[in-house]
Amino acid sequence: MLGEEFDVFERSDKSEALIEEGHFGYQSIHYLITFNTKRCEFGEYRKFERALVEIQVRTILQHAWAEIEHDIQYKSTRAIPTNLRRRFMTLAGLLELADREFQAIQVEDLAIKAAARQSLEAGDLTAAVLTPDAVRTYLDQRLGPDGRMTEYSYDWVIRLLKGLGYANLGQVEGAIRGYDHRELSRITFGNQRGQVERFALMLLAAMGDRFIQRHPDAAEDWFREEERIKLESLHRSGIPIHDFDPDETRD
Repeated sequence: MLGEEFDVFERSDKSEALIEEGHFGYQSIHYLITFNTKRCEFGEYRKFERALVEIQVRTILQHAWAEIEHDIQYKSTRAIPTNLRRRFMTLAGLLELADREFQAIQVEDLAIKAAARQSLEAGDLTAAVLTPDAVRTYLDQRLGPDGRMTEYSYDWVIRLLKGLGYANLGQVEGAIRGYDHRELSRITFGNQRGQVERFALMLLAAMGDRFIQRHPDAAEDWFREEERIKLESLHRSGIPIHDFDPDETRD
C-alpha cells in the first residue's frame, strides 16, 4: 500500500540491525517516503511535494516493547547485568512468539470465515460452521436483510445457537424448515419484528420447551413465562410445535 500511494526512497528492517549490533527487543520496519507525482497534482498535497517523511511499521506488541524500552536505559546486551539479560531475552522471545501466534490465529480465522461463505454459496449448510459472518449471510438469505442488526446481534445469535446445541447451519435449517417467520411474528406480536427476533421465534416453534430449557436466560422466571405465552399463542393459531434436538442430528 505504501508503494502504491507514495514514492518509497528507503526501506530498512530494524530487526536485522538489532542482531548485527547486539541490541535486542525493539523491532520495526522503517520507510522514507514522499508523496508521488500523481498525488501532488491535488492542491491540498502540493505544498508537501518536497516533504520527506519516515513511517515506522510494527505490530502492537513491538510497539509496546518500544514504549517500555524508553523507560529502561539498557539498549545493548553488553550493558545489561547478566541476571536481567536473561529475563530481557526471554521476554523478547515470548513477544516474538506471541506475534507469530496472533498472526496465525488471524490467518486461520479468515480461512474459517471464507470456508463458511463458500459452503453457503454452494448450498452445503452442514459444512458452514457457526461464525457471526456466516450467520449474518444465512439470515440475510433466509429472512431478508435487516440494517438494524449490529455485530453484537450476530454474536448473541452464535451464543444462543451454541447454547441450544447447534454446531452448524445445516442443523439450524433442519429445525426451522417449514416455518414462515413473518407469520410467526404476526401471530406473536401483531407486526413484523427484527430479523433476529423472528429467527428466535422460529427456533422456539421448532424446539418447544427444549428451546426454553436450553436458552441462556433459562434461569430467569420472566423469560420462561414470556416464552411459554408465545408458545401457547402459536399453538392456538395452529402452528405446529416440535421438540427438535440438534444433539440428535450430529454426525
